[in-house]
Amino acid sequence: MAKVPVLKNYINGSWKSSSSGDTFDNVNPANTSEVIGRFQQSTCKDVDEAVEAAAAALPKWKNTPAPQRGEILFRVAEILVKRKEQLAQDMTREMGKIIKETRGDVQEAIDMAYYTAGEGRRLLGETVPSELNNKFNMSVRMPVGVVAAITPWNFPMAIPSWKLIPALVCGNTVVIKPASDTPLSSYNLVRICEEAGIPPGVLNMVTGSGRNVGTPLMDHPKVNLVSFTGSTDTGSIVAAHCAKQMKQYSLEMGGKNAIIVMDDADLNLAVEGVLWGAFGTTGQRCTACSRVIVHKKVIKKFSNMLLRRTKNLKVGNGLNGKMEMGPLINEEQRQKVLNYCNIGVEEGAKLLTGGACVSGKGLSKGFFFEPTLFADVSPKMRIAQEEIFGPVLSVISCRNLDHAIQITNDSKYGLSSAIYTQNVNSAFKAIENLDTGITYINSSTIGAEIQLPFGGTKGTGNGHREAGTVALETFTEWKSVYIDYSGTLQKAQIEE
Repeated sequence: MAKVPVLKNYINGSWKSSSSGDTFDNVNPANTSEVIGRFQQSTCKDVDEAVEAAAAALPKWKNTPAPQRGEILFRVAEILVKRKEQLAQDMTREMGKIIKETRGDVQEAIDMAYYTAGEGRRLLGETVPSELNNKFNMSVRMPVGVVAAITPWNFPMAIPSWKLIPALVCGNTVVIKPASDTPLSSYNLVRICEEAGIPPGVLNMVTGSGRNVGTPLMDHPKVNLVSFTGSTDTGSIVAAHCAKQMKQYSLEMGGKNAIIVMDDADLNLAVEGVLWGAFGTTGQRCTACSRVIVHKKVIKKFSNMLLRRTKNLKVGNGLNGKMEMGPLINEEQRQKVLNYCNIGVEEGAKLLTGGACVSGKGLSKGFFFEPTLFADVSPKMRIAQEEIFGPVLSVISCRNLDHAIQITNDSKYGLSSAIYTQNVNSAFKAIENLDTGITYINSSTIGAEIQLPFGGTKGTGNGHREAGTVALETFTEWKSVYIDYSGTLQKAQIEE
């Protein structure tokens, strides 16, 4: 057996063991007998060391010209391009999603690095006219300070890049805590940042549990901003902790996303979009389609088409390029998905296919689950309201477009939505009335591009957005500057 590598924290430019001396195993969810690496089981002492390093590095990094910061991040993109395939294979081994998807995950980090590097030469503010003569008004951006980035396991390189790269180009320093299920991809990204020339202390990584690392990190008095992606329940805890300390926080949380299929839709295209939305990443996306709302005139035909395709999906190890769906991330998640399937049956929904763990055909050592399809689902059922985060799709009937929009909006979440229709009026009505941060027309609920804002309404977030130029709003403070060159005391709004 190959020796299992022991991978360390990154603090102040050095790779260090945790103060506890303990480690935890990172296992392959498709084959739990394979240990990918051993990572540090860190403590609050390690967190404190990392935050102190970030705080000490902040003045120099803040004063590094923004174009120079951008040039370093451009080099990050260049290295990611060269190593894309190996990074994708590492990610499939630790997270489980199929190799095509992990290549896309790495590509998002590449796109983010290239795109955001250019902001080093913009970081736009405003110049506006003054109401007084001989006076100049402008606004400029300032970094927030030390950023704590707490990231999830489902996009273990893309989402860290969404946080680290905009934060760094804006002149902040960062401490990242990756998810314990997928620390290798963040480790790889931090190593590349080090190689690209990020100075010591500017970027730090501490691995470990939420209790021992995440909580002391967000509570640390020298952390100025917490950027969190994860469940809504955990996000509410982050918000409460930060609010008590008057600390800034950015939350990107759950979703219960719906695709509307109208009676005039291209049903073949809609089936493909629903399959991709529901079963891509094994349903483990905050943007996954877990509800498909179908016009009553076409629901029977559409459901039969969808059922045939769902039954034929190939489930297996994501490194096999023929597979279309990999495992769930761990056994706890698999049991959660199984429990929701049982709830759906108890609620009276009709189980068309799936609903059980997969253990045969060489898959007994992984956390595999059948692609699952429910029919006769009412909008108020738990499986239609609660985030399952697995390959479970509910088919719901609607009378018309207004009814479909009503069902879609009847959710505590508001991340992503989609509609399949050939009617331009219906498309624009959906754009106007769907209460979500993202809406797709004739496409699935997944597949956001990094040059537009990412995030949602209601229980999905707290008003911030990631990606695009709006990400700069999270990681910068505004300063308004007034320059009076009149040589006299001029009093704005005061009549003399």
